[in-house]
Amino acid sequence: MEATYYDHGTPAERWERAQAFFGAKDYAGAARVLAGLVEEVPEQTGPRLLLARAYYHSAQLRRAEDQLRVIVERDPVDHYARLMLGRTLERQSRHEEAGQHLRIASALAGDLPRP
Repeated sequence: MEATYYDHGTPAERWERAQAFFGAKDYAGAARVLAGLVEEVPEQTGPRLLLARAYYHSAQLRRAEDQLRVIVERDPVDHYARLMLGRTLERQSRHEEAGQHLRIASALAGDLPRP
């Protein structure tokens, strides 16, 4: 199988390429690079989170949700992943489920209203 531009290079080079695509708001391009990278290094949270964000911004909401659920399952107190999961669920009109994650994200961030 011949490597494409999206999967060519070392993991570090692909990470930099993915960040460049994301920074240029080419979210679909970033996702193409990151999908392979996440498959190669599934234990790393950074590429998976950026992949979820790329999916979110390119309206691939189910894919974003899948990646965010992996992160939250591994690290239930990851405030940002919880927030992103809540926002992703909101965009899918799953407001009740979104609310649970958004409340947890607020609590983790210390943003709870005072009595």
